[in-house]
Amino acid sequence: MRLNEWNARLHGLVVFRSLLDDAVVAKLVDLTDRMASGTPGCSAVCDAVAQFEAALFEHTTNWGDYLSAAVLEAETVCVRSAAAGALAPALQTALDRELAFLQALCGLTLDELLASGGVPAQSAEYAFLPRWETSAIDLPAAYAQRMSEVGRKGYGMFAKHHVFTVENGQLVPVKYPDPQRLSELPGYEKEREKVIANTRALLAGMPANNVLLYGDAGTGKSSAVKAIANEFAPEGLRLVEVKKNQLYQIPDLMDKLAANPLKFILFIDDLSFTANDDNFAALKAILEGSVGGRAKNIAVYATSNRRHLIKETLTDRTGDDIHEVDTRQELMSLSARFGLTVTFQRPEKARFETILAELAKQHHIDMPMDQLLVKAEAFAIRAGGRSPRVAKQFIEQCEAGVQK
Repeated sequence: MRLNEWNARLHGLVVFRSLLDDAVVAKLVDLTDRMASGTPGCSAVCDAVAQFEAALFEHTTNWGDYLSAAVLEAETVCVRSAAAGALAPALQTALDRELAFLQALCGLTLDELLASGGVPAQSAEYAFLPRWETSAIDLPAAYAQRMSEVGRKGYGMFAKHHVFTVENGQLVPVKYPDPQRLSELPGYEKEREKVIANTRALLAGMPANNVLLYGDAGTGKSSAVKAIANEFAPEGLRLVEVKKNQLYQIPDLMDKLAANPLKFILFIDDLSFTANDDNFAALKAILEGSVGGRAKNIAVYATSNRRHLIKETLTDRTGDDIHEVDTRQELMSLSARFGLTVTFQRPEKARFETILAELAKQHHIDMPMDQLLVKAEAFAIRAGGRSPRVAKQFIEQCEAGVQK
């Protein structure tokens, strides 16, 4: 393939046009642009090669590996159409042609690129430049396999990340999510099993409930949700953390996620409302769904220290509301919209000791158990009471040598 053809095929990408926004691919396009511009000087070509390689080497020295990964993870009209169940013949033809070109591009070496522009492969002017590596890959076959697994591996940013936040109504990936694992959370196994079973139903496409994890502070409600998201990410689960003041932005976001083949948990942490809170009605609408019904691939998981989510005062009960009973029913109706409520109570002494023993084992704490329990009880009293959070803080201090 001649240089002008490499350049034209890159600029003519349709299905995989988003690749042109990739920082490394963009540097390659710039390189072919310079070389195809007529008679570029040696310094201009060297500069473009160096910029491309500097961008590539930030990730890997193998161009074929980098490009193939970018192709397999790209969000395209074809992968969205395939996920919806149909791919038009014109799109299939365009997809096949571009995959064939991109497979050839994966094997492109610097010497081949220079030669395609009329520069001798071993020209002394370019001999000092590093040579990137390439790899052979059956890209059409790999892409077909990836499309068949799109319900588990996703596409675009959903293929690279599994935890997201919301900014200005748009999803933003969390590059370094909390690595919490279920195996690191001793105690409350029965409580978590209910949430896990509900999550498995969501992943299987069966009816799944919205979940309210209610209970005392520090009992591991939020950690349970994060650990479940990490555990089931390989099976197609994605977690979207939503702040209470963002609830009004969520309906539009849910409409977009409903068309995605992956499964999503909308996670609202430490949820509570005051009277006349505008976000109250927004959450009710999210839990019940729009006139089109609630999306089957989305569930809301919320944590709260309040059973009915509403902060009430004695004044509220002795106010001048004529239909006070109706108002109270309205306030209490929100928690009823969660199909599954799981209670995390402050641990009794036996459970607290079980949690301590397991955490001590995980952190390799070498201390007699009776001594460990006495110190931990004293620490818990100073910290305001027993909880898994207090147990973990104590064990971490032991590991750091603060507790001796």
